[in-house]
Amino acid sequence: MYRVRLATALVAAAALALSACGGDAENDTESAGANADGDGGTPEPADIRLWLNGPDTPDSMREWLVTEFEKQNPGSTLTIEEQQWEGLVDRLTTSLGSESETPDVVEVGNTQAPTFTTAGAFSDISDMVPELGGTDLLPAFVNAGSVDGKAYAVPLYAGSAYVFYRKDLFAESGLEVPTTMEQFVDAAVTLKQDNAGNKNFSGFWLPGQDWRDGAAFLWDAGGAFAVNEDGQWSGALSTPESQEGLELVQRLFTEASGAPKDGNEADAHVPFCAGDIGMMLRPGWMIGSIDNEEIGCPKMVPNVGVFALPSSNGEPAPVLLGGSNIAVSANSPNQELARNLVELMLSDEFQRQYAENGLTPAKVSLAEGLGDDQFARAAIDAVSNAKLTPPAAGWATVEGARILEDLFVGIANGGDIEQLAAEADVAITEQLND
Repeated sequence: MYRVRLATALVAAAALALSACGGDAENDTESAGANADGDGGTPEPADIRLWLNGPDTPDSMREWLVTEFEKQNPGSTLTIEEQQWEGLVDRLTTSLGSESETPDVVEVGNTQAPTFTTAGAFSDISDMVPELGGTDLLPAFVNAGSVDGKAYAVPLYAGSAYVFYRKDLFAESGLEVPTTMEQFVDAAVTLKQDNAGNKNFSGFWLPGQDWRDGAAFLWDAGGAFAVNEDGQWSGALSTPESQEGLELVQRLFTEASGAPKDGNEADAHVPFCAGDIGMMLRPGWMIGSIDNEEIGCPKMVPNVGVFALPSSNGEPAPVLLGGSNIAVSANSPNQELARNLVELMLSDEFQRQYAENGLTPAKVSLAEGLGDDQFARAAIDAVSNAKLTPPAAGWATVEGARILEDLFVGIANGGDIEQLAAEADVAITEQLND
């Protein structure tokens, strides 16, 4: 029963996100044509460069990938280069446009995929989709990487964030797991007040730049980052609903969070293990960082509880449906080897490892690998109402311009929300309609 529920929740969430993206994901199964390696025979050995972003794909998976790729492609090597999410759009824009500097295969955020796909930065891999998983692949992510029925980027993994909390601090403050947004905010403020002796303490950890987690509060109030009217995109942060959500974000910044007001959401395990966090909204892989002997605090694991961020009506709040796509650079001189790598990364053996590390695999049928513990249950609940950023072709340029980081830092520092939102709306509108 649990496995059926898990698969159903993921399919429902993916279908919801797909409808938000507009249109159906059509996969052209015709051959993409001869590859750049030659006549279709065994490709010449080469060093394949893979860009992976942040810590989501752990070292054990990277080591497996290098070993298996080099075993399956004798004479070739695989070099994995880790990129930080911050500034990624600019680095991708520069590198993908250079024949000499381009990586062969790149991980790109699902919210960024449409921009690079429509710009022609990726190779057409439509013919691979059926063997990579076909209809078993997360449809919203397939759609994000497709243009005019052709697939240029395919899902790598998904992960909706949920709340990690300290059981002992909840007990000391007499708190129960909140079931509404109001209860959640009150609990965050209470935790901050009850631990006032620690100036760095966060009842709810929310760094100033963290618009991705802040999106849940905006959406729960009925707000939006941008809307499309008659084919024209415009910023929507000045609407009454968005203003209400941003006011709640400001309250969390000022009354519940002790995180840096100009900081980002990276490496949350560090303040958590230092005892500076009561609650944080993070992807499932966070437990792996906490349970890591070298960078985390394994002794803290039994004291960690999780739950889906609750909405105002008691259902799971609409958190950002995070995750990544994988694509072959159109400028890669090693097209066949790059495609071999993509095939390996979509293999069941590799994808199951994402589930084991708390992330939703690219294939819905493998989601049962998440298990049935508290972390899996929280992941199911979180993904059931998750959302994507606006499905605008230029959305990656909004992220690249750091409009939302600037907005949230301004809010964190006590700025006038109405003025900050109006300025952000102008900037978003310009970026989406250039």
